[in-house]
Amino acid sequence: MTQTLAASASQAERVELRRDVTVWGSYTWGYADVGADIYVALGLVIGAAQGGAPLVFAVAGLVYIMIGLAFTELSSSYPVAGGGHYFSLRGLGDFCGFLSGSALLLDYTIDIALFATASTGYLNFFLPYLGVDLAAFAVSWGPFQNINLLWMGETMLLILVLLGLNLRGVRESSMLNEIIGLVDLLLEMSIVVFGFILAWNPDLLVRQWVMEFPNLRQFMYGFSLAIISFVGLESISQAAQETRRPATVIPRTSIALIFTVFILALGFSTVGLGILPWQEFAAHEADPIAHLASHIPYLGVLAGPFAAFLGATILFISANTGIMGDSRLVFSMSHFKLVSPWFSYVHPKYRTPSNAIIGFGWVGLALTIIAFLTPSVLDTLANLYAFGATFGYTLVFASLIRLRFSDPYSPRPYKVPGNIKWKRKDGTVVEVPVLGFIGMLGVVAIFVTVLITHDIGRVAGPAWLILSLLYYAYFRRKNGLPVFGSVKHDWEQEQVDVLVRAEEYELLEDYKQALVRRDKLAGVPSRWEGAE
Repeated sequence: MTQTLAASASQAERVELRRDVTVWGSYTWGYADVGADIYVALGLVIGAAQGGAPLVFAVAGLVYIMIGLAFTELSSSYPVAGGGHYFSLRGLGDFCGFLSGSALLLDYTIDIALFATASTGYLNFFLPYLGVDLAAFAVSWGPFQNINLLWMGETMLLILVLLGLNLRGVRESSMLNEIIGLVDLLLEMSIVVFGFILAWNPDLLVRQWVMEFPNLRQFMYGFSLAIISFVGLESISQAAQETRRPATVIPRTSIALIFTVFILALGFSTVGLGILPWQEFAAHEADPIAHLASHIPYLGVLAGPFAAFLGATILFISANTGIMGDSRLVFSMSHFKLVSPWFSYVHPKYRTPSNAIIGFGWVGLALTIIAFLTPSVLDTLANLYAFGATFGYTLVFASLIRLRFSDPYSPRPYKVPGNIKWKRKDGTVVEVPVLGFIGMLGVVAIFVTVLITHDIGRVAGPAWLILSLLYYAYFRRKNGLPVFGSVKHDWEQEQVDVLVRAEEYELLEDYKQALVRRDKLAGVPSRWEGAE
């Protein structure tokens, strides 16, 4: 029965993942996720880094660029759903593949809570127009102070709506992403451009930089939070299996997305601190973009409400991405025997992964309630988000480096720049990615900063991983599988199948020829010689 259900789940996934995503669709798919992050991060980062926020965004952005380039290489080389979990599985083995998947599951589950909370936060921008005071709904229970019951109730209701929609099979489409992503991109660019033209005061920016520059701990805390401005590149990797000609499309769209988001994040922090004091952003961490837009002369009366509405919409989509990401990731992990087939159960009527949706949806609800009991709900969720993201990215860089050595034969339509060729004893030439090592050091630095400065992240994050590993050890031992070792995988056949499904026939031929040359040098018959 379990095998039947797992097979049904795999079949459902194959039917769903059609290659319908175009160049523009791939770009806007990613932007609908990554572009939403600034709506959450701007207030948190400026509140933490104060006058030094532009420098914080710039330094974190440089690390993000290296992360993005690593994902670009891996996603175009291995265009399958699974993202960082799949790359770690292929490069580092089952154990690390599970660790990476666990970190991603943490992030996707927090996606549900964080972006649903932020979405309703932007909707609450309109409450004063309705004569409603949000602060009036804050209550205190013993050690728990200023719990906003209205905001918490709105967020929980939104999550329940998303769970219901996903159970019935309603999912975000590429077309919806294209429309909302385009509108949001134009709005964000307009706020930055018109903010500079109509309202920016360089003296205010310089004064805050000089007089209110953060101390070292504040800078480090802001630096660790700034990484959440750039997470979401995983969505391009997840969409690789649905992208037409991914080897060509993904490098173009991913690199364009990387630099678009970097420029906008730097632009928002610079123009923002030239229009408003940093305390204004800290006081409006629930709707910082709308608050900034409302202070642009002539345009603010319309730009503020429109930014709030669009922010609520795009954050709603990002919350939905969390539910979709959890279920899609569990499908992949189940296929590779990292988690139980129970997580791949398909609802007999709606043909949706109901166990995964309900299970992780309730975890998202629990995280939401717990976060609202803390002094700052968004800051608490961002703590956990930063932990999961940086831990997962560290494994992605390790996988990038390892795969250059263990799988030099797979065609790489894009390679991260800065490579040194090294000829091994067997005659194979390996291009060692210097930027991969630098990027991994940068992410490790952020990860260590998270552990040092995030009181919640350094406790709850490792606790999630420990509980996940206990489950993994129990599941693998129960099924007679190695805990620290790997199940035997035929990665060569897997890669052939991947390239065939992607219709990358030229790359497929290059791959087979490379394997034939390897076997001839080793003096062994090649199963790929003459293979169709």
